[in-house]
Amino acid sequence: MAFQPTQLFGGAITVDLPTSFSDVSSIRQVPDHQEVYLDRNGFTSIIFDITERVENVTTDEEALKFHFDDIVSGSAEGTQYFHSGTTTLAKMPNIPTYTLFATQHPHPPTISPNGASVPRKPTPDFTGILLLLVRLVEQKTDIVVTVNVPHVQGEYASEAVDLAAANLGPLMGGAVKVQEKFLETFDIKDWSLFVN
Repeated sequence: MAFQPTQLFGGAITVDLPTSFSDVSSIRQVPDHQEVYLDRNGFTSIIFDITERVENVTTDEEALKFHFDDIVSGSAEGTQYFHSGTTTLAKMPNIPTYTLFATQHPHPPTISPNGASVPRKPTPDFTGILLLLVRLVEQKTDIVVTVNVPHVQGEYASEAVDLAAANLGPLMGGAVKVQEKFLETFDIKDWSLFVN
C-alpha cells in the first residue's frame, strides 16, 4: 500500500494517506469540521472530525466510548467490540491518544406481512470500524479519526475473516496499516485551528 503526505484543514494538520483515497469534498459538500476520504478501489472511508472536547466523562476511555456511540447512534445495527486502549502519536508523544476496534452488524431484512423479504439496498455483512481519538486538553478539542471498512458480500473472501480469532482478512488488515501510518505521521502544524 502506497501513501502520500496529505494536508488537512488547509494544512493545519498533516498525515500520510493511501494514494488510492480521494477527498470527498471534490464531489459533495463536507462540513468545515470534517475531512472525508474515500477509497477509489473499494468502500473504505476515512473521516477526520474536529469536535468539542467531551468533558462530562471521568476517564479518557469513557470519552472514546462516547465518541464511538455518537458515530454509530441511530444506525440500528448491532455492535461488537474487539479492542480498545491507549496508543502514541510518533510526532506528538505527549498528546493522549486512544484506539478502538469494533464492528457493526446490520439487522436481518424486514419481512412483509405476506412473508416476503422487503427489498433493501445492498448492505454489508458487517462494517469494521477503527477509531482513533486524539485529546487536546488545552485546546478543549477532541480529534476523532474513523476508518470505516464495509465488508460487502462478493467484495471480500468471508472465509479469510474470523475476527474472534484475530484473522482480520485483507480489508481490515489494510485498515490497520492505514491507522499505523496515521500514528507515525499525524502532526498538527497550525494550532490556531483550535482557537475558539
